[in-house]
Amino acid sequence: MVQGINSYIVTNGNGQEAVKLYEEALGAQVLHIQTFGEMPEDPNHPIPAEAKDRVLHAHLKVGGNYLMLSDTFPGQPLELGDQVGIAVITSAPEETKDVFEKLSGGGQIIMELQQTFWSPLYGQVKDKFGVTWQVSTADEAQ
Repeated sequence: MVQGINSYIVTNGNGQEAVKLYEEALGAQVLHIQTFGEMPEDPNHPIPAEAKDRVLHAHLKVGGNYLMLSDTFPGQPLELGDQVGIAVITSAPEETKDVFEKLSGGGQIIMELQQTFWSPLYGQVKDKFGVTWQVSTADEAQ
């Protein structure tokens, strides 16, 4: 079952500044913020110094709604139209697969479904209308 959908903003290296702006301007409560430098280390894929302070994921509460945000990785350009996407959170991997498959029909898979350190199953797809979706299974440990 889909647990919810959230707006997801992508910034180009100024995510920390954006979080502060939304906190002040919208009265947002910062529930979680993690930088690329705080990711679990992987010796096969070291994080470059210029990425360490960029926002990997921020989760804000604005009134009764949630807003999510991340920075691009250095060298990964921000495509016009990709600044805002939608995050879908499901309660089970089977539902994640179903939603991902349906959204990808006629669209483009950006990141295949896979296990991540934050979700048992996560992937990104741009649907046939050009909307970017991040589809993930809720991590019961969080």
